[in-house]
Amino acid sequence: MSARPEQFKAATLRVQAALAQAGLDVQIVRVDEIARTAEGAATAVGATVGQIVKSLVFLSDGAPVMALVSGSNRLDTDKLAAETGGAITRADAATVRDATGYAIGGIPPLGHAKALPVYCDLDLLLHDVVWAAAGTPDTVFAVSPHQLVSAIGAHVGELATRTTPSRAPEGGDG
Repeated sequence: MSARPEQFKAATLRVQAALAQAGLDVQIVRVDEIARTAEGAATAVGATVGQIVKSLVFLSDGAPVMALVSGSNRLDTDKLAAETGGAITRADAATVRDATGYAIGGIPPLGHAKALPVYCDLDLLLHDVVWAAAGTPDTVFAVSPHQLVSAIGAHVGELATRTTPSRAPEGGDG
């Protein structure tokens, strides 16, 4: 991993500015390999898959919303519908880019082209540190999930179908 901002693409520079504006003092790093999947991102940064933030865009009654879900879980669209109060449908790649300003594979949890309501799954808060995309498939940043949720005003709830057993918070007794 390296961190040379002068080599970042415009998309990553927008994320860097959004992080600063949100009051998050974190460093964006470039990974040696493209991390388009949660597994690839985890390998690239030396984290568990559960520490990877999947930033997913769906439509709630036709309006874009973002769901932040642990890389080890799958979003449950019924649970997201209960949180948003609208019917959930998939957003196509063009809609995702229009709403966020980023291409699928590098979508950050903040710094979007349009103001999006953001919903965060409780499981992300089980970690001391999570890793999120920073605008491109080869840039990421580490952050406390509690700080991220606070900085972006995310609604926290149970959004996921767990694909692996849930675990106690880090530092907990099991």
